[in-house]
Amino acid sequence: MDIRELQRAAGPGLIFAGSAIGVSHLVQSTRAGAMYGLALVGVIILINLLKYPAFRFGVDYAHSTGKTLIGGYRELAPWLLIVYAAVALLIAPIGGAAVSATTAAILGAITGTDISLVALVVGVLAGTIVLLLVGGYRWLERLSTLLVAFLTLATLSAAAIALPQVDWRSAVNVEWSFDITALLFVIALAGFMPTAIGQSVDISLWTLKSQEDAAPGERLSIGATRGGFLAAYGLTSLLAVCFCIMGAGVMHSAQITPESGAAELASQIVGLYSETLGPVPAFFAGIAAFLVMATTMAGAFDGIARGYGALYQEYRGNVGGTPSRASYAFFLIMTAIMSFAVLAFLLESFTTFIDLVTSIYFLLTPTTALLNHLVVTRCEMDDEHRPSARVRLLSLCGIVVMTAMSVMFFALKAA
Repeated sequence: MDIRELQRAAGPGLIFAGSAIGVSHLVQSTRAGAMYGLALVGVIILINLLKYPAFRFGVDYAHSTGKTLIGGYRELAPWLLIVYAAVALLIAPIGGAAVSATTAAILGAITGTDISLVALVVGVLAGTIVLLLVGGYRWLERLSTLLVAFLTLATLSAAAIALPQVDWRSAVNVEWSFDITALLFVIALAGFMPTAIGQSVDISLWTLKSQEDAAPGERLSIGATRGGFLAAYGLTSLLAVCFCIMGAGVMHSAQITPESGAAELASQIVGLYSETLGPVPAFFAGIAAFLVMATTMAGAFDGIARGYGALYQEYRGNVGGTPSRASYAFFLIMTAIMSFAVLAFLLESFTTFIDLVTSIYFLLTPTTALLNHLVVTRCEMDDEHRPSARVRLLSLCGIVVMTAMSVMFFALKAA
């Protein structure tokens, strides 16, 4: 495999990694380490393993059929498109607003600027939209490769520096399993680790885009495509553990309570690194925090716009089709406007809307995982591209666990 083929195989996975390594890593994983030391490392690893099939099925179906997962949902039952469109229209603008506000707030916290949050949001939104409109998928792929490389270096360095401070006895502490508050946190951590299952649709879109210009004889094998995604997914899981180690080393050992907000937590981590370990580790921690959200924002807005565009193609009767450049640009700009509108008009009650979206995600996670499983086992595709019996078994185990956790989430919230 030459460099160009390697880039094509790794591209969708690296974009996924860049978009997945966001609040789930920076906030949830770091808070897990800060509050419970290394006790939840096993949970982080297990949930990443159980969710892997649901994400990989987006790669499998797109590579085999040349269609998006949305086309697979339509093949299962046409009414699923209506449900998917309604949920996407509700969640995507709020998700876009949340990631924009978080990115802007972290940028402000790390740089110490006095610029207002709204102005920073406009800046990061404009930068993201211009990048995606001018450079398109290729720029996103190259940017993700570069930023994920820097992010990996910065995160590994920061975690390695924090290792001597870690209390290794916390790794065998199971007291959290008897605390309702801790269980709610663990369920939330698992629900968004490494990211929302809905991004499996984005993966199918990125897989198709990566092979759009390939000649028939140059198409990558299913093994190469799966291998590229597996490597990126493994990196995503590794960095989740690293952020947990950062929280355990810098905060848990010193019994420091983590801040609840992403920007406040990022600023707190950088400050603690500076106080306890010096300016160089603080620099790495700051770079890691900002790059986490920069890559998340670029991947999230690209995925939302392509998802809307794919839905429009379904409406026009192009089953499993991908958006044209014009429709992609339209939906990208529309997403940015809607996301800013959510922030501008709903900022005071933003937490309420985030809680609503969180609840919807918990309902959708096992449902989406089940749909993806049905798509690759029942929809029309080459038999040699269907998942193996072991992967199907892992998928079913993940669906059962995610369903149980969703039920627990609502039961504990109601208690």
